[in-house]
Amino acid sequence: MTITEELVARIAEFEFEDLSAEALDTARHVFLDGVAVMLAGATEPLGLGTMIRDYARDMAGTPQASVIAGGFKTSMTEAAFANGTMAHALDFDNCWYPLNHPTSPTLPVILAIAEYHGSTGRDCVVALAVAFEVQARLRLASIGLHTGRGFHKPGTTGLMGAVAAAVKMLALDDKQALMAFGIAGSRLGSLSLNTGTMTKATHSGNAARMGLEAGLLAGRGWTGARDVFGPGGYFDTLLGHEQEPELLVRNFGDPLWMVEPGVGFKKYPSNYFTHRPIDAALAIRARANFGIDEIDSVTIRFPDLHYVDRPLPSSGLDGKFSLQYATAIALLDSTVTIDSFTDERRFSEDVEAMLKKIRIDFDPSISKEFLDLHTEVVVRLSDGTELSEQVDALTGMPGVPLTEEQRTRKYLTCATRILDEDRATRLAELLRRVDELSDVGEVMDIARHDEGSFV
Repeated sequence: MTITEELVARIAEFEFEDLSAEALDTARHVFLDGVAVMLAGATEPLGLGTMIRDYARDMAGTPQASVIAGGFKTSMTEAAFANGTMAHALDFDNCWYPLNHPTSPTLPVILAIAEYHGSTGRDCVVALAVAFEVQARLRLASIGLHTGRGFHKPGTTGLMGAVAAAVKMLALDDKQALMAFGIAGSRLGSLSLNTGTMTKATHSGNAARMGLEAGLLAGRGWTGARDVFGPGGYFDTLLGHEQEPELLVRNFGDPLWMVEPGVGFKKYPSNYFTHRPIDAALAIRARANFGIDEIDSVTIRFPDLHYVDRPLPSSGLDGKFSLQYATAIALLDSTVTIDSFTDERRFSEDVEAMLKKIRIDFDPSISKEFLDLHTEVVVRLSDGTELSEQVDALTGMPGVPLTEEQRTRKYLTCATRILDEDRATRLAELLRRVDELSDVGEVMDIARHDEGSFV
């Protein structure tokens, strides 16, 4: 049996009964958080969400599945593309370890197929668990897929997660599933070079669209390589010698990666590496009474990772990937929100002045591993006073879950950018018991927002 055949067998064997209570709770939270972030993504400050919805409307596909906040339906693949792009538009979608965005390339596939085919909530939850597990195991096996350089992970591991979701939702047989993964092998890619631009969000959108397309084509008898994860395939082509393919199937689902180590849910709509400096800066502001004009300099002690070293981000969107900008906003505003990343805020006088005071001290002695690293922010005042805060564990990351109150607050903050409070509340009620639903029709009717206007 080839490694791809073994993977397909594991996917086919996985059933609802294999989900523990903890896994089911996590899956429900993924649905709640994922749909909320798509709704908020429709309001991305630079207009990314508006443009992608207008584009999907102009494509005028067969009305099969809803575009979130769009007020219309289009083809399943076009809906998956638009919704996947909006899911990643704010960099507010969840992450885990090894770093990847497991929801934005996969949940749009599941929702599109479920809406068109009338799939049950159980079908959706099982497909989500499988899609997450494939991404986790593939990410573990891809030891050469480094953060911030080369390929951005939604276009590689995320794409294969989308295929897994489609395979499960469409109930493809083993041969068709092999073909679907093979087809997807010729759709891989997404350059990290585009981080900080609108194009980065399409990495998730393209993964969703092409993963779903691979499943649909395979279901019609389209052929592809039978062993895309074998010799000369995914690993050899993308990673050279930095690979351990056997990790793709070893201990698959035992335990589920979405349980151990778990899924990280973001508190702030920015790159995950900026969150520790944000927390440190907010803690300093909360405990010390000083004026912004008293700040003489700010130093961020950080591991030797230059991916988020952007002293003068080119836009509010680019600021999501800047340690300097995220820290500046936290110090200036004592909060970091979706609207912290507008161009107006980025180029305001106080931000420009603060950015000039911030430097990064890259410390090679600090671990680069996301779960193990720490960050320290040191604020020096004009009178010589030093205020410092070190952040180790980050609330919301795998193993340190958000509280129920934090989950609800994030959901409502995102959802009510589009929906009124009554509809947002009803949508949350449905998503919190998604596995009990006979179909997702009402979920998509609310999230589609037929009025077509923001509240």
